[in-house]
Amino acid sequence: MIKQMTSAALGLVVTGLVAGLPATPAQAQAEVTLRCQHFLPPMGSVPRFFMEPWAAAIEEQSGGRIDVELYPAMQLGGAPPALYDQIRDGVIDCGWALPAYTPGRFPEAEAMELPFMTSLSAEESSRAAWDFTQQYLADTRFADIHLIAVHVHGPGVIHLAGDPIESTADFDGLQLRGPSRMANALLEDLGATPVGMPVPAFPEALSRGVVDGGVIPWEVVPALRVEELAGSHTQIGGDRALYNTFFIWGMNPDTYASLPDDLRAIIDANSGIEASAAAGAAMDQGDDLAFDAITARGNTIVTLDDAVVAELREVGDAVTQRWIEEMEGLGLPGAEMVETARALVDQYSGGGTN
Repeated sequence: MIKQMTSAALGLVVTGLVAGLPATPAQAQAEVTLRCQHFLPPMGSVPRFFMEPWAAAIEEQSGGRIDVELYPAMQLGGAPPALYDQIRDGVIDCGWALPAYTPGRFPEAEAMELPFMTSLSAEESSRAAWDFTQQYLADTRFADIHLIAVHVHGPGVIHLAGDPIESTADFDGLQLRGPSRMANALLEDLGATPVGMPVPAFPEALSRGVVDGGVIPWEVVPALRVEELAGSHTQIGGDRALYNTFFIWGMNPDTYASLPDDLRAIIDANSGIEASAAAGAAMDQGDDLAFDAITARGNTIVTLDDAVVAELREVGDAVTQRWIEEMEGLGLPGAEMVETARALVDQYSGGGTN
């Protein structure tokens, strides 16, 4: 059961509350327990600033008739790539899954993960991701779960045990952890050797020298204590993120269907574009807190200049073009999906250069 939350954090989720929901007794006996699992430590930004407030809102708005249990760090068993199937199969009632951990299974979602696709605001880009999902994924790839929210993180940052990256040439020969096919393709084109792994495995790989560093957003660095292993950090300048990763917060469809109408309405009130934006905002909040903490620690932080970013974008454009051709070869509208994703990101970020 979620017992504590900040009123500010709850407000992110409660904005989606449907007016006129029937009141429920404040001390009602729990009728439903939702067991929800994710792969991060509980101090991670999404667990603290999105999942816990979301769970608290569900409990409060149901008057205690729904009890939400959050299980961090895969406490209910399995590995992060199994989370989608755990949601679908009812092993858990709800969970947080990363489609990129099962390459090739959700190809349309990769449009939001392409180089320089998303803006610097995870909240804004998560709104775009929700709309994109409704058009290309909700009724197809994700039809076997009940989708609550989708989101992306903030700008990816390159973290190294050695000197920071300051030019495209500095990628050459590095072993770098990557989260997805698209991020790995970009790293490889830049001359690095990408090593794909779920983010919980990154600190051990870094400490053992399996990788020289990797790409993750600021927000997850403190939760994994990466700043103790990587002393240098390279931010990408400009108005778009180097890469991104697409996440879902979903529910087992049978669990959802079994709820009484009024309790389903509470889930619905905390689902959709506003819930997606709240998850993205949790990432943004975590980015700010982590950046301040790592700056205070004294680690080396550099931001690439415009000329280097232009070189990176040129490489990223080639990755995107190959992806379009690959999708078209699968019978999917690759060019259309890229155009749609870019237009949605521009719409929610107030424009920008793409």
